[in-house]
Amino acid sequence: MAVARRTSARITAPRREGQQPPEDRVQARLVAIAADHVRRFGPERVTVVAVAREAGMSHANVYRFFPSKAGLIEAVVIAWTRSVEVILGDIANAPDPADDKLERFLVTWGKAERDGLDRDPAIYGAFADFWAERRDAIMVHRARLRAFLETIVDEGLEPGPFRLRDEARAVAFIADAMQRFIHPALVIETRDLTRQQVETRLSTMARIIIRTLVSGGV
Repeated sequence: MAVARRTSARITAPRREGQQPPEDRVQARLVAIAADHVRRFGPERVTVVAVAREAGMSHANVYRFFPSKAGLIEAVVIAWTRSVEVILGDIANAPDPADDKLERFLVTWGKAERDGLDRDPAIYGAFADFWAERRDAIMVHRARLRAFLETIVDEGLEPGPFRLRDEARAVAFIADAMQRFIHPALVIETRDLTRQQVETRLSTMARIIIRTLVSGGV
């Protein structure tokens, strides 16, 4: 029996850089400086005083935007998560067939996680810590990515390519199958694998997921 299609709404990705009012641009600059310090020194050695000095302002002024050093580090992590959301949001909102779009979404998601580990290991490490702590900002990020996934799956329902018995179970199946590639602790655990090895496994898993949805396996 076909699963009833939900009314899909276009999901809005986070606002892109360059569209902020002046005060937001100051905040974005502070986050960029803090991100550079995290990369150079690690999150433990970042100080509000050093960030303020590089920004040409007093540390008291930094506290107008962030309540603490921890809040500043969290903003750095959030900035990284939003960069991922923009990329995946563009895919989710694209007019492509749902099966092609889902495969591209899953592969891009997995690659984005590995990119975070390879290119920004200190920031990705902080992201993994916040994930483990189930910080509110990380839970919001997870909810957004799940919403993108739900939208693509919904678009693929009959008469589309997906033959699902239960849409919610299908989304849960996808999330479970992708854990090794998207859960930060597991991404870090497999860092000794080459990028090619990871991407080969990721592409294989994405194809298995698509075949399962097309065949009515969930």
